[in-house]
Amino acid sequence: MNIPVNQFPSIEQMTDRLNPGKINKSAVKQLSGIPFSEILKEKQAAGESGELKFSKHANERLASRNIDLTDDQFKRLEIGTKKAGEKGINESLVMVDDLAFIVNIKNNTVITAVNDGEDKVFTNIDGAVIM
Repeated sequence: MNIPVNQFPSIEQMTDRLNPGKINKSAVKQLSGIPFSEILKEKQAAGESGELKFSKHANERLASRNIDLTDDQFKRLEIGTKKAGEKGINESLVMVDDLAFIVNIKNNTVITAVNDGEDKVFTNIDGAVIM
């Protein structure tokens, strides 16, 4: 493999050399039509929407435990989730009034919810935020 000094082969050239006949070149050409910066912006916009989601399990717990969140409580839950993320917490207990929520910070998803009448034992968390 002769590579001139201060010049680098393209990805396609290297792929052909390392995996001859194993790559679908039409797929590479289709993907290469979209600039990386555009793909990055799309992914960042989707991740930055900041919309807090509730898992299926959390929705079931909210329904079975008759937990109704007010708009103010929901906003405080979102703020608590954001604060947990800023502190580097991965799985957080977020307390809002007499309600407790386990939130996966990376996925911005409420995993479960507990109200005042339940046992209050929480495992697999690495931080807590009280709002």
